[in-house]
Amino acid sequence: MSSKRAAQRIERIQSMEEAYNLSREAVDQLVEAIAAQVDAIDAITALSGYYGSEQWYQDRDADERGALPDDLARGVLGEDLPYEVLMDAREAALGAIEIATQMLRAL
Repeated sequence: MSSKRAAQRIERIQSMEEAYNLSREAVDQLVEAIAAQVDAIDAITALSGYYGSEQWYQDRDADERGALPDDLARGVLGEDLPYEVLMDAREAALGAIEIATQMLRAL
């Protein structure tokens, strides 16, 4: 085998080793992220059902009347925080569908 072919082979193997390492790390991170989403789906579903509901409006009115304890965390009663997390979850889910489609086509 010529030294040029041997050098090309070594370069190819090194390149594929880098591809393997990147793939392994990315897949491991994806598996962890999916597991975290599976764990959080009930919370996301509950927040989605609560935000903008009659109960949410009643709780928000109670806050505005000063009927809630001062030390109670109440970010969920604002309009921006729950909306942003729900829209971010939606965008992340759409992105997950897109990347899953690309990954399946690549395989």
